[in-house]
Amino acid sequence: MTATLVARGLAGGYGHRTLFDSLDLTVAAGDVVGVVGANGAGKSTLLRLLAGIDEPQAGSVTFSPADAFVGWLPQEHECIEGESVADYIARRTGCAQATRDMDDAAAALGDPSLSVGDADPADVYSAALDRWLASGAADLDERLPVVLADLGLDLGGTPADQATMLSLSGGQAARVGLAALLLSRFDIVLLDEPTNDLDLDGLERLEAFVRGLRGGVVLVSHDREFLARSVTRVLELDLAQHSNRVFGGGYDAYLEERETVRRHARERYDEFAGKKADLVARARTQREWSSQGVRNAMRKSPDNDKIRRKAAMESSEKQAQKVRQMESRIAQLEEVEEPRKEWRLEFTIGASPRSSTVVSTLGAAVLRQGGFTLGPVSLQVNAGERIGITGPNGAGKSTLLRALLGRQQPDEGTASLGANVEIGEIDQARSLLVGEQPLATAFEELVPSMESGEVRTLLAKFGLKADHVGRPVGELSPGERTRAALALLQGRGVNVLVLDEPTNHLDLPAIEQLEQALASYRGTLLLVTHDRRMLDAVELDRRWRVDGSRVTEL
Repeated sequence: MTATLVARGLAGGYGHRTLFDSLDLTVAAGDVVGVVGANGAGKSTLLRLLAGIDEPQAGSVTFSPADAFVGWLPQEHECIEGESVADYIARRTGCAQATRDMDDAAAALGDPSLSVGDADPADVYSAALDRWLASGAADLDERLPVVLADLGLDLGGTPADQATMLSLSGGQAARVGLAALLLSRFDIVLLDEPTNDLDLDGLERLEAFVRGLRGGVVLVSHDREFLARSVTRVLELDLAQHSNRVFGGGYDAYLEERETVRRHARERYDEFAGKKADLVARARTQREWSSQGVRNAMRKSPDNDKIRRKAAMESSEKQAQKVRQMESRIAQLEEVEEPRKEWRLEFTIGASPRSSTVVSTLGAAVLRQGGFTLGPVSLQVNAGERIGITGPNGAGKSTLLRALLGRQQPDEGTASLGANVEIGEIDQARSLLVGEQPLATAFEELVPSMESGEVRTLLAKFGLKADHVGRPVGELSPGERTRAALALLQGRGVNVLVLDEPTNHLDLPAIEQLEQALASYRGTLLLVTHDRRMLDAVELDRRWRVDGSRVTEL
């Protein structure tokens, strides 16, 4: 079924704070709208409003038809204790809820005392049955193993209805999330950061899925290449200007048009400001001339020289009239608001003295993790080398990093870490900052050389201010935890930098700033990423691919 989403005059935020307002958006079949903006601009808030999860502060969201099947897939996949892979997918696709609704309707049809409201139980059952069929619940059990196998998801021989979500690795969980999306049959799909943790194969499958959908899509993503390949329009939430705007065309066209719009806005303001400053200066000069003329007339003209005095006073009055004309022209100027500069994350990576010439070596190392084996691997990382590491999820990239950093000893072969190695790291799970401690306290423990005031000042540079530093770390958003991890890199001195999917949960401006910081960093770099534009933007000396239990130099 084709469906249309219409948002009119939408305003959203939290508490008394409004993040965006007067937002109009229409999403029809075939539309893929990418929502972009800085962290905190309201991207996830918007998706929740469109999904009907939260109520807007103003405006409305309607669907045509009213019973359109809308799927909302949030940024953080909620995993329930003991929930199986099959149950998770049934919940994410809406099949589980559709099945419960149909069962309830069938029970009410057999026993009218169970019905709720005045609706005819037969009509309720008919509608529930239609939704159940539309959701794909009827053949989900048959389709599920086919899709899991196609994605190469190995559950260790455990059936999907027995393997639990909490037992999976991050890469496996990402594949299951992708499987849920591929198995869904929504009329309108709302996706919040669907590219997180996906490898290149997963990204290509996601792109093909989004491009092949008949229904409309609204998505939030930090993956610039995914946006460039997928979206047909871009909705920008501009936090600095407190505005929103829909740009036609794809992502790259949006970037060009955005720069043009911003340049024109600055030019309009500069023209207005220049014209106003000129008129104000001229009015000030005329006012001074007028005042000076009156004083001269009173001082120099004798009382009996009435003609000369009258002429001087008339000249001063003409000057005063010119002042009034200038002030009138200033008042008639059409006011142009100065474009506000958006907050930018600006940082450098703290440097420490150089490590030994050889940072790390692996000699015929074999590493085992459960039923997985990586190796034998023989590698050497030299000081100052910049190495990019790619490979499918589950291939062993994180295992390789642990071995190189001396955190996992090989089951066979050798591994050694050089001298004076100071490691700075952003791991995939952002595990350095977790728990119930306030952010400021947790940060201070990791950087004991910094005073409390210095810690708060540093965190503020990364957009983490008074309302963040006192909150438990576990309550921060993924993007806020990632920015705190970046702040750690600036607060510490490092000579070996390890970044494992650093762009996950970062907004687009922050990703660009991270790339600039990496350009000036002179230490050793180990970069694991599936961000295709980052791989192109960051200068690398070597490229490794981890796949098939082997590490290959490209």
